[in-house]
Amino acid sequence: MNIYIVIPAHNEEDCISLMLNSLTQQTLLPKRVVVVNDNSTDNTSKRISEFVEKHNWMETLDIESSSQHIPGSKVINAFNEGFNKLDDDYDVICKFDADIILPNNYLESVVSLFNSDGTVGIAGGLAYIEKNGSWVYETISSKNHVRGPFKAYRKACFEAMNGLKPSIGWDTTDVLLAQYYGWSIKTDKSLKVKHLKPTGQTYHKSSKYLQGEALYKMRYGFILSALFAMRNALSKRNPSYFFNTVFGYVKSKRAPIDFIVTKDQGMFIRKLLWRNLRKKFV
Repeated sequence: MNIYIVIPAHNEEDCISLMLNSLTQQTLLPKRVVVVNDNSTDNTSKRISEFVEKHNWMETLDIESSSQHIPGSKVINAFNEGFNKLDDDYDVICKFDADIILPNNYLESVVSLFNSDGTVGIAGGLAYIEKNGSWVYETISSKNHVRGPFKAYRKACFEAMNGLKPSIGWDTTDVLLAQYYGWSIKTDKSLKVKHLKPTGQTYHKSSKYLQGEALYKMRYGFILSALFAMRNALSKRNPSYFFNTVFGYVKSKRAPIDFIVTKDQGMFIRKLLWRNLRKKFV
């Protein structure tokens, strides 16, 4: 399989070299890699250039955008800029973050997941963060969910979804839409990806209401959104997470903000989520 990779990078001088080095050490090398230097004001561009000069399958692209590190549209707009530089000769397209270190067999293992089951549309490993000198699982999602920092998409699945949504919630929407179009999601739990910056660590303070906005845009509805917010608040032991998420949802509904899925897709998503909830209590 031909593997293409796009890596958005905003002020990642401390991490990008580690990430790119892990790519060069893969047992199965990608065919093309585009590293998008997204409005960085540090030495990110210099670090990227050091690798581009040595590897002809790697290239860089400089773009200008917001200086704030806010999840959602910024990173996917950068991804799309990089993706538009690529041709159509790929079998797998990957969206990787600049603050991860891949195990050496990551790409080979992802291809094995796709080859083992023709219905697999999204594949990847699991995220680990450093805590007290050890690498531990980053417990913010199910081990059956492929996280946003290291996603790989089968071409047909990626095209069916019409790519990635430039919005907060993109890395849940893609999983839901993949299932809407008949694809499955697969993780290799032996693939431990080192996540150098824990999720949310560098986000701008205005990001706290965006989870509620994401739930509204994905047409969860108020009840499911409130249940989701409550579950995460309990998991994080952070009551304010619940209120911020609900406030973000209500604020988005009053605006109103455009949805990122159709009515039919929204109906499918709600049925899928309610079915998954029932399974946990039956």
